[in-house]
Amino acid sequence: MTASPALLSLRNITKRYPAVVANDNICLEVHANSIHAVLGENGAGKSTLMKLVYGLIESDSGELYWQGQRVELRNPAAARKLGIGMVFQHFSLFETLSVVENISLTIAGSRQVLSQKIIDIGERFQLKVNPDASVHSLSVGERQRVEIIRCLLQDLKLLILDEPTSVLPPQHISALFEALRKLRDSGVAILFISHKLEEIRDLCDTATVLRGGKVAGSINPARASTQELATLMIGHEVAGVNTGSNAQTSSNSQSSDHALLQLNAVTVSSDDPFGTSLHDINLQVNSGEIVGIAGVSGNGQKELSRLISGEQMEKHLPAESIKMIGQPVTRLGAAERRALGFAFVPEERLGRGAVPVMSLAKNTLLTTFYQGMLSQGFIRGGKLKRYTDECIEKFDVRCGGAQAMAGSLSGGNLQKFIIGRELMLSPRLLFVAQPTWGVDIGAATAIRQRLIDLRNTGIGILIVSEELEELFEVTDRIHVINSGRLSPSLTTAEVTPNDIGEYMISHNQRGSHGDNSNTGDGHAV
Repeated sequence: MTASPALLSLRNITKRYPAVVANDNICLEVHANSIHAVLGENGAGKSTLMKLVYGLIESDSGELYWQGQRVELRNPAAARKLGIGMVFQHFSLFETLSVVENISLTIAGSRQVLSQKIIDIGERFQLKVNPDASVHSLSVGERQRVEIIRCLLQDLKLLILDEPTSVLPPQHISALFEALRKLRDSGVAILFISHKLEEIRDLCDTATVLRGGKVAGSINPARASTQELATLMIGHEVAGVNTGSNAQTSSNSQSSDHALLQLNAVTVSSDDPFGTSLHDINLQVNSGEIVGIAGVSGNGQKELSRLISGEQMEKHLPAESIKMIGQPVTRLGAAERRALGFAFVPEERLGRGAVPVMSLAKNTLLTTFYQGMLSQGFIRGGKLKRYTDECIEKFDVRCGGAQAMAGSLSGGNLQKFIIGRELMLSPRLLFVAQPTWGVDIGAATAIRQRLIDLRNTGIGILIVSEELEELFEVTDRIHVINSGRLSPSLTTAEVTPNDIGEYMISHNQRGSHGDNSNTGDGHAV
């Protein structure tokens, strides 16, 4: 009996760019009724390969076979016609339109017919969503369902998911996995891209590992440990994070004398019709501690980040509303706050963290210009290059050197560069948004270790992250932001991910209305 051909077969796929061979003779087979993980560290070629499969780019050489027949995918429309769908990490939905209106942009049919199909698919695959709801009113998990439903409405045979759990609370991840298993059992093949190795072990039937643009091997993830997967992915064993001990005594967390950041009853209305207003925010970060802010994306993280960084100034607030390193900064802008010893890594790498069309050296200058990089108005090119080269080496930034354009780096490598640039400033107060988003396990471990080491020297660190595992690994205290309100201060060692998840999805946060004295009191659930 002849075995049926693979649904998708890649044979010797190669894609070159001027500075790198992104995919080097990749051979890969994906079968129906399977969930197939693609693993690899940053710059391993995962994203390039997925773009090739979805028709966003074309390979330089090699062949692609679909159900045993050679095909050429010159654009996403050709891929969708075959039954290939892709849900990107950042969704492509119009906020002002309803669910059914968004889906009607790519799927033919009347509103009534499409609405019924959305309901039917939601019931069948546990992807329930109201077809008449406006997208801006949906949770991140519901928006993800809309993207998957849109793929299913095109007679889906292969679904590509790029970091699908990075934006979800724990309670929603299990629901997503149940839906994906139902899809697999119905005959759909799934290509699953994730840096979360435990999830891959739990969900995926097989895994192909890329390293340096080449296939390093294939493995059944359920039969391998997380350490074995990490070793295959990185090429060597990955050491765990050593939390060490705080430089400060626990009594310091009770005292405002050691406060490096204080927000006192801050309320700010959002000018963005789809933004989130902040309500009665009380937050304190002390020297020698890491404070984390958890929450589902879109609950006020962006607004809080801009307020703390100084990008958004609210001059109507009392002068003492925001204090940094003992000084009121409500009236101070971003550069003035940095001059006090504040450093900031924004969530958006390109645009806020780095200018894509500028070299890494010039991007370094954006936040280090007051560190002796200028002399009588002229840039000290040699010193700037040495600083950039040191950052590239220390943080293992894979690039073409200090003159490489920021936009040419993979997301993970650009993240390592931006974090390295800020850490080398030796700040007293550091604010990092999504420190390891899209970063592989080796780089993520290194970044987390550096944050802990900095904390142990007495630096105060605030982290906004949607990675609960990360927050539990590095923080001393956690707040949860939900609908623009902060939960009480929760001692990390005394709560569980499910406790945090409850705050993330609760409509009425416990202790968030007037009694959240978030000054490091260790109040737990």
